[in-house]
Amino acid sequence: MPQSAPVRIALGSGLVVGGILGFLPILGFWMFPLGLLVLSQDVPVVRRWRRIFVVRMRRRAGTKPGAGPRTGAKQSQCPPAADTTDE
Repeated sequence: MPQSAPVRIALGSGLVVGGILGFLPILGFWMFPLGLLVLSQDVPVVRRWRRIFVVRMRRRAGTKPGAGPRTGAKQSQCPPAADTTDE
């Protein structure tokens, strides 16, 4: 990702336009969501759309919206092993 916001916005816009014209040779429909993802870094409306999408997908998967790889490790649901030593 470019460090400059105007370059990111131009790149994201170009990808969205290329995605809309995805029926033409060389261009593809894969460009549209990638362009929205790039634009979501700098455009609040697109960022909101991305966040709503992520929350809906996590709800569909059955995980909490705040849960992710950075929130900590999951604890094991297994009971502790019983002591089997004979005394």
